[in-house]
Amino acid sequence: TGPSQADCAILIIAAGTGEFEAGISKDGQTREHALLAYTLGVKQLIVAINKMDTTKWSEDRYQEIIKETSNFIKKVGYNPKHVPFVPISGFNGDNMIEASTNCPWYKGWEKETKSKSTGKTLLEAIDAIDPPSRPTDKPLRLPLQDVYKIGGIGTVPVGRVETGIIKAGMVVTFAPAGVTTEVKSVEMHHEQLTEGVPGDNVGFNVKNVSVKEIRRGNVAGDSKNDPPKASESFNAQVIVLNHPGQVGAGYAPVLDCHTAHIACKFSELLEKIDRRTGKSVENSPKFIKSGDAAIVKMVPSKPMCVEAFTDYPPL
Repeated sequence: TGPSQADCAILIIAAGTGEFEAGISKDGQTREHALLAYTLGVKQLIVAINKMDTTKWSEDRYQEIIKETSNFIKKVGYNPKHVPFVPISGFNGDNMIEASTNCPWYKGWEKETKSKSTGKTLLEAIDAIDPPSRPTDKPLRLPLQDVYKIGGIGTVPVGRVETGIIKAGMVVTFAPAGVTTEVKSVEMHHEQLTEGVPGDNVGFNVKNVSVKEIRRGNVAGDSKNDPPKASESFNAQVIVLNHPGQVGAGYAPVLDCHTAHIACKFSELLEKIDRRTGKSVENSPKFIKSGDAAIVKMVPSKPMCVEAFTDYPPL
């Protein structure tokens, strides 16, 4: 759930002898983390080469790691020219916040994106992340994290606005509960807001709805503008990172989607795909195994709200 909501990933690579090689090997963590980030749609990447102090700040070792890592992230799908590479020692603090004096050979990082930027430290690389556009123009989607009953106020659902805006006077629909009501007020950190926008964690007070009618995992939307609704079934891109044995139709894992947590059955394996390009490599496979990606028809065990990634990525 973490990476799928992130704007940027920082890949930490250990420079120690044998450590780097283990991480980037076929089953290594480095490889799995980079693949996971890219597959989940995290399009910006920063690479930090850590434990440089254990290599005595060797420029040769750094260049060797950069070369290998560039090739490898390129295979995953990232463009190395858009990725800052920073040699650091997390333990000693080198190049984390202030430029280190231990690597006179290091001239700094640069990334060739729209807003071409350069810098020396990891902090500068984080500050140079291209800010994502926050989708205020889309219809409202607000997955509920909790629902509180507050004396003298009433029912207060809380959650993060993912798309659109929420404000007092709006009529919202909760799906799959099928409850429609008016928003009386919106607040964040105990302060009244005129409106909540994407990224805001808000609480909002609703009229005539009891705590029993709505729950965590429900999604609030604008009743007049593409309100959310439950899905009977949906097609999902699934990646098997690690699973003993094979996975076939009938398998029923618990799916965590936004704040919902519901068992969903693989009713049909539609196609196996190349996990980098998304192109089909086999129709109607019988099974999938670790390392495979597939499009699978899923049937939730009880009503749940999901949306197409193209329309509402967080859902």
